[in-house]
Amino acid sequence: SGSSDPYCVVKVDNEVVARTATVWKSLNPFWGEEYTLLLPRGFHSLTIYVLDEDTIGQDDVIGKVLLSHQQISAEPRGEWGARRAGGQWDPPWHPGVPTLSPSTGVDSWLSLAPVNPDQEVQGEIHLELRVPERGHLRVLRCHLIQARDLAPRDPSGTSDPFARVSCCGHTLETAVIKKTRFPHWDEVLELELPKGELGEAVLSVEVWDWDIVGKNDFLGRVEFPLDTLCLGPTRGWFQLLPFPSTSKDHGGQLGALRLAVRLVEDTVLPPHLYQPLIQLLTEPILCPGQPPEGTALAVLEEVTSGESRQDVAIKLVKIFLGQGLAVPLLDYLTTRELARTADPNTLFCSNSLASKSMEQFMKVVGLPYLREVLKPVVDRIFEEKKYVELDPGKMELSRGRRISFKGSLSEAQVQESSLELLKGYLGDIVDAIVGSVDKCPLPMRVAFKQPRRRVEERFPLAQHEEVRYFSISGFLFLRFFAPAVLTPKLFRLREQHAEPRTGRTLLLLAK
Repeated sequence: SGSSDPYCVVKVDNEVVARTATVWKSLNPFWGEEYTLLLPRGFHSLTIYVLDEDTIGQDDVIGKVLLSHQQISAEPRGEWGARRAGGQWDPPWHPGVPTLSPSTGVDSWLSLAPVNPDQEVQGEIHLELRVPERGHLRVLRCHLIQARDLAPRDPSGTSDPFARVSCCGHTLETAVIKKTRFPHWDEVLELELPKGELGEAVLSVEVWDWDIVGKNDFLGRVEFPLDTLCLGPTRGWFQLLPFPSTSKDHGGQLGALRLAVRLVEDTVLPPHLYQPLIQLLTEPILCPGQPPEGTALAVLEEVTSGESRQDVAIKLVKIFLGQGLAVPLLDYLTTRELARTADPNTLFCSNSLASKSMEQFMKVVGLPYLREVLKPVVDRIFEEKKYVELDPGKMELSRGRRISFKGSLSEAQVQESSLELLKGYLGDIVDAIVGSVDKCPLPMRVAFKQPRRRVEERFPLAQHEEVRYFSISGFLFLRFFAPAVLTPKLFRLREQHAEPRTGRTLLLLAK
């Protein structure tokens, strides 16, 4: 058909950790999916494979993007590309325990590389390496104990693995263990080292699948600088890695993947060590009599830039929820913003710390409520798949045949039918929201009661009577309900993203 049904598989080292939804019939898929993964500190690489889903037979591999730990760590800062567009849902957290989180990452278009079977490796090898002194002779003693979870290279689903060690021009091999992906060699191979400085010499340990006909298949390798081995024995399980890539840049011939990866290395200290920080942050809430400008919260609000404000808001909401002070925190921040606002029409419109904190608070406490209110209508929109379009420049009038047996419709007829559909859907959404007052979580209702009262005090004139409602709807609709209508999957309302036609309907509804 000249198209594909692409999806992505995410691997950390050799373990599959995530799979996106399939975007049907598209060469320009949008996923917008975000995953939070808890990784071991010693992980080596992150690989994203792009595949084409086939109903019959195996799925086709289109290409991959491989990022080493070093590549991700090289950039000083990364941002999640999807979180601004469709909301962010945070990993599990311990209330009241902040973390020290230096972050690095990658955020760019990356060309897909071809998938070479010789570079697709998995598994680990168990080694003990030492350099015992034997008079004037230096010998590298390599104890190859076993390997596990090797890649299957034979039709039987197994391999015939052997190990090869190479150093300073010398090479030795173990015996071949037939028909297994978990070989146990327990062999000691000794290599004589040259006299003098070793410089940048390395020990290379490779694992191969022995074939009686044709060339042997590569299963993975690991390298060790000799100067580190001379410092003392090394023993443990080591991840097998592919050969360094020698494939040329295909210049986007296979396509490119827009990817945002953010690596946060958290250091969590014992809870009592955070008490001075928590006391400093909560002081203006618990002791409101002091001048507001000198408080830690006020200083934090002044020094955070737009880029970091979201992260600060997430941390603050978590800390204050853990202390049972989230609503007083929101009251404090909104009161400060009100004091700085002269024009009521701009109230809470910016990405201030108050706005971001309220947004994060709603996401923490309001997700089940959001699902209960919107999911029935969103499900119906997905199931009906109606053609909706108001913009004449984007209309496909041939779609009218799906609506009428009299042939194609005119622009005016498509607009009229689309408007009726949108009014129907929107009416159901508004009715669901208005009828959900009793279901709205109590913490959200209490949190909104405070800013409404503060707005009435700040703008008491009759001409500003509606501002107290705008101040609430700005949060509740623009930062809560509307984004969930626009991208339901990111708010856990659907398992998969909308196909283009349904996505257009959701976009018009959100607007």
